[in-house]
Amino acid sequence: MYKRASYSWMKHLDFIFADLICIHLSMIIAFALRVYVMNQSLKFVYNYRGYRIIGIVLTILHFCIVFFTNSYSGILRRGNLVEFMKVFVHGVIMSAGLISFIYLMGASKQASRLVIVGYIVLSIMSIYIVRITMKHFIKSKKLGSINLRHILLISNRGDIEKDVDNFNNNSNDCELVGIVILDSSNAGTSDDSGEKSKKSKPGEISGVPVVAYTSEDAYEFAVRNIVDEVMYINLNSNSDINREIANTFLQMGVTVHLNLSMLSTGMPNVVVEKMNGYTVMTSSINVITPAAAFIKRATDIVAGIVGCIITGLLFIVLAPAIKIADPGPAFFSQKRVGKNGRIFTIYKFRSMYKDAEARKKDLMKNNKMEGLMFKMDADPRIIGSGPDGKRKGVGYWIRTLSLDEFPNFLSILKGDMSLVGTRPPTVDEFEKYSLHHKSRLAAKPGLTGLWQVSGRSDKTDFEEIVALDAEYIKNWSLALDFKIVVKTFFVVFGRKGSM
Repeated sequence: MYKRASYSWMKHLDFIFADLICIHLSMIIAFALRVYVMNQSLKFVYNYRGYRIIGIVLTILHFCIVFFTNSYSGILRRGNLVEFMKVFVHGVIMSAGLISFIYLMGASKQASRLVIVGYIVLSIMSIYIVRITMKHFIKSKKLGSINLRHILLISNRGDIEKDVDNFNNNSNDCELVGIVILDSSNAGTSDDSGEKSKKSKPGEISGVPVVAYTSEDAYEFAVRNIVDEVMYINLNSNSDINREIANTFLQMGVTVHLNLSMLSTGMPNVVVEKMNGYTVMTSSINVITPAAAFIKRATDIVAGIVGCIITGLLFIVLAPAIKIADPGPAFFSQKRVGKNGRIFTIYKFRSMYKDAEARKKDLMKNNKMEGLMFKMDADPRIIGSGPDGKRKGVGYWIRTLSLDEFPNFLSILKGDMSLVGTRPPTVDEFEKYSLHHKSRLAAKPGLTGLWQVSGRSDKTDFEEIVALDAEYIKNWSLALDFKIVVKTFFVVFGRKGSM
């Protein structure tokens, strides 16, 4: 699922809010300096209503600059001198707006010149230092690299080095993870000629590895690695093979960017946009607007905070009960596969014995699922279930009431999961995926989802679960998420499909 940011400032919310924090801290420090120099108490500043209003005015002025100027466009590519000039202009506009407001309100005699001058100097210095520091960490990929969009570049041009360099030089929030070189001799097959071509070409171009020379190898790479999007550059617009490859990636849930010379017939959700110096047509299994993405993430943050608080309260009760029934940790952690193949760790209240994973192999003959998942009736690995798995112990009640899922709110708060999404597969399951299975990874995994509210205990065919996840992604909307959340309450309190 592709999030399209319609405005350049939407890509730099981190810089925007960091600047806002610097602005307010600069004013607070300027206030403190005035109190120190004039030997006054902070109570004087607090009681003067005009100083409190200034904070609101500064916030409004800052966002007006954000919305009505292009000052954040290309911020990651700017040099230090250019950045200082941008910050200086930003500070001058803010100061002019603030002084104008003070004059129009007739408060120029009451306002402290020391505070205003101190604010101007401190804000420009702090914003510049913070921006340079943030850009250093982002460019060195020490901060948030897992959230970069991973792009697979496909081309058959002889001067692909130029394309790769151009892409990297214009890249803000994405990175090339591989290059696929296709030509008429190896676009569709991996025959002897393709193998020969593979051996005669370099292993990397401008520091980016060449990962495939055939479409089959490209699909395999996309399934086994983190690939968010595929970008076509300078391919033959009349090639049915190229369009077939693009459609295959779309069926896998991978967003496809096509240069404008290619036809988009039959491709869903086509939009035209600029990307890293190219004008491309973008097609995806679904498109999420910036506003909808903001609302969904804000909902996740609120739910994550509330859920973590409830988890803490549950821990007080469940931790001793689990430890008494089966001495060991209260939490169970496991590696799962998230959006487009990203690995993360989920946490649950432990409802199974410590050796549950080791005993799974011996119980595979009782697996009632058809496909890559495991599920059995009367699972003896559940704490307190007895050797035949039929007792109702601590583990049974934890799972029946879905209490084991509450620690997942930490993953939601971190951004690894969403409140509503698809089921996160285990690493073992993911390694056995076919091409069409990856489509269910086009969105973040969720605590609940369409599968969970559709009688999950009755679903024994893995392909049916994949189809439900794909249906959710294709038809996603905020209204659908709300409907699933409401249904989840009925499922949980009705104790349906939790075992």
